[in-house]
Amino acid sequence: MRLSKRGEYGLRAMIMLAAPGPDGHPAMVQIREISEREKIPAKFLEQILLTLKNAGLLHSKMGVGGGYHLSRPASEISLGHIVRILDGPLAPVKCVSLMAYEPCGCPDEETCGLRLAMGDVRNAIAEILDGTSLEDVMRRVSKVHKSS
Repeated sequence: MRLSKRGEYGLRAMIMLAAPGPDGHPAMVQIREISEREKIPAKFLEQILLTLKNAGLLHSKMGVGGGYHLSRPASEISLGHIVRILDGPLAPVKCVSLMAYEPCGCPDEETCGLRLAMGDVRNAIAEILDGTSLEDVMRRVSKVHKSS
């Protein structure tokens, strides 16, 4: 699996949106602010955030004081969910994908060594990304800031 720029930028934006605001809850953040802080082209970011909004991970508000915010608590949004929305399946080959399985050209899928190894890769990636929430990432960032 290789994370695309779309996936990377989307994860970085979502992590920023998960950061607690002055009241301790994730704040409403404008595209311009995310773009400037994370060095993401604004037009590209707009497309990414719209995709995440359409997938139900974000809400937006137009006008003064508007912007984007998480649609549910950061603890309920996994990195795996975000990556799948933006980049598709996690599997390095389609014959081990749980979301987008396609048969490969090997003579016997059950005994194919490549498929068995790539299944392990897919499972390891999924375990980490699905087991890591935006809140988990924020906790790790907070620890790094405290130790700096």
